[in-house]
Amino acid sequence: QVQLVESGGGLVQAGDSLRLTCAASGRTFSMIYMGWFRQAPGKERESVGAISWIGGIANYANSVKGRFTISRDNAKNTVYLQMNSLKSEDTAVYYCNGRFFVSGAYRDSWGQGTQVTVSP
Repeated sequence: QVQLVESGGGLVQAGDSLRLTCAASGRTFSMIYMGWFRQAPGKERESVGAISWIGGIANYANSVKGRFTISRDNAKNTVYLQMNSLKSEDTAVYYCNGRFFVSGAYRDSWGQGTQVTVSP
């Protein structure tokens, strides 16, 4: 299994930047990609973006494209979410997600979530 721990959330003002970190441990050699999701109050969890673990190719939701950047440091088993030009609508709990392949099947791991609050 893979364990994920997020950090870096907090309260910021609109226009500010914030960087989230997700540290992975366990069977990280089986990782396929890591991604970020978010869930605002009263809304469904949505994908923010993801990055392939081997090639480092990232993709993003249209709502964050051009403002958010996902990167990873394979040596540290860590993925980052750099969030710039934050808006109030970015307020949500952000979750780190890892997709890995073990025992012949794809499996998902989730972090515990970190709160990001953007004040207008």
